[in-house]
Amino acid sequence: MLTRNPKIRKGLFMALCCLIGISVWGSPVQANSNADSYNYSYWGRTVASPAAYTATGSVNGLDIGIGILKEPSDIQVTSDNYIYILDSGNNRVVILDQNYELINVIDSFNNEGSIETLLNPQGLFVTQDKKLLIADTGNKRIVELDKDNNLIKIIEAPQSELLNSTFDFQPVRVVADKAQRIYVMSIGVFDGLMEFNAAGEFNTFTGANRVNVDPIEYFWKTISTQEQQSKMIMFTPTEFTNLDINEEDFLYVTNGDQWGDNIKMLNAQGSDILRRNGYFKPMGDIRYFADEGPSRLVDIDVADSEMYSVLDAKRGRVFTYNGDGHLLYIFGGLGNKLGEFKTPTAITRMGDDFLVLDKALGEITVFQTTEYGRMLNEAVRSYYRGDEGEAFNYFQQTINMNSNLEFAYGGIGKALLRQGDYKEAMFYFKKSMDQKNYSKAYLLYRKEVLREYFSIIMTGILIMAVVISVATRYRKLVRRKRGISIE
Repeated sequence: MLTRNPKIRKGLFMALCCLIGISVWGSPVQANSNADSYNYSYWGRTVASPAAYTATGSVNGLDIGIGILKEPSDIQVTSDNYIYILDSGNNRVVILDQNYELINVIDSFNNEGSIETLLNPQGLFVTQDKKLLIADTGNKRIVELDKDNNLIKIIEAPQSELLNSTFDFQPVRVVADKAQRIYVMSIGVFDGLMEFNAAGEFNTFTGANRVNVDPIEYFWKTISTQEQQSKMIMFTPTEFTNLDINEEDFLYVTNGDQWGDNIKMLNAQGSDILRRNGYFKPMGDIRYFADEGPSRLVDIDVADSEMYSVLDAKRGRVFTYNGDGHLLYIFGGLGNKLGEFKTPTAITRMGDDFLVLDKALGEITVFQTTEYGRMLNEAVRSYYRGDEGEAFNYFQQTINMNSNLEFAYGGIGKALLRQGDYKEAMFYFKKSMDQKNYSKAYLLYRKEVLREYFSIIMTGILIMAVVISVATRYRKLVRRKRGISIE
């Protein structure tokens, strides 16, 4: 017999929904660490895909000539292709040129006559004018150096009414915008990113994650006693796991939220404005084995033309999306072969190449584009620039190499839509299952047809009206002649 307790009924319903979700999304698919290249269809199925990137080599500390890299945690490539590696275990920053030749090693700095060192630093960021920001985690501070490695300032634990008396400042990631505002991700902070002004003064928190509830945990809370509930996990916002910033100073962040949005794009007000118009929201793998769980995103890299890539530490894969949230390609994996990782921890781009940092192996794996990857990247860039003709050609070549990429059909449809070829655009939107743009193209095509045949249609209507009028009068005249009443 069904219970009449509304709390228990609600809990049972949520548990049932959760089990259904696990059976749908947690079914075994090809998305394991040793899978070939794949993508996801409109229906959520894994489909074969050509490799967009292939590993061409790896670089470690011995290759560079500086000894073993010990648990490196972050990497960044500047606009002039200098590579900054945060060698956390050795408490230093290693700088290379684009040929992976050593330029400099920063392991200390002068602070008013005192030589200071780093302690287990976890994050770095290089500004456009070559200022270096280091999240010096072990020393609980942010260190900012100029291009000549002279100390600019140190940001230590701030004093603010927004922070409680037990607050422990442990910065692990840091970025800065063009206005020299500094955004810091600190361990144990659930209120969002910490924002500091150019002088290093704490302003506020920004972009706090919402609380998302695990349905199973919620179910047990609804039917548990007060004593049992006190021993359960509290519902608190998740921490961010990494961040990056684009040329327009929008912040891209990842977090460990399994039930909400684990990728966000934050504006100046801290609001999430990431577009999620793809077949599925950006989140890494959308299907996986139930005992593995969803992707655990640990880094994000923002490229040009609104493309961005995220790194999944759980399965060692890199997922790249366009600005609308369509999944472009996937590469990487866990294993011992070239192009696979043990503990991937950070990603960055150098031109179109990807550099993936492995914390456990202490090495960088270099990935270069295949012809398929180049075509797809250029298709996205062309469309972003508004070059419809070029975008059409690149998307067409992409489809010739991968007919399973439904998103590319939509790209061709959008290019045709901009060019005014509405009928052909409808064909491609139908193939990409893009109902919204199909309806838009249909309405425009209908207007075009009506405009083209308006004179013919109106002429036909007038002729029909005249014919009907003449026929009616003739009929009445005939009936009068025959003496038949018209009433």
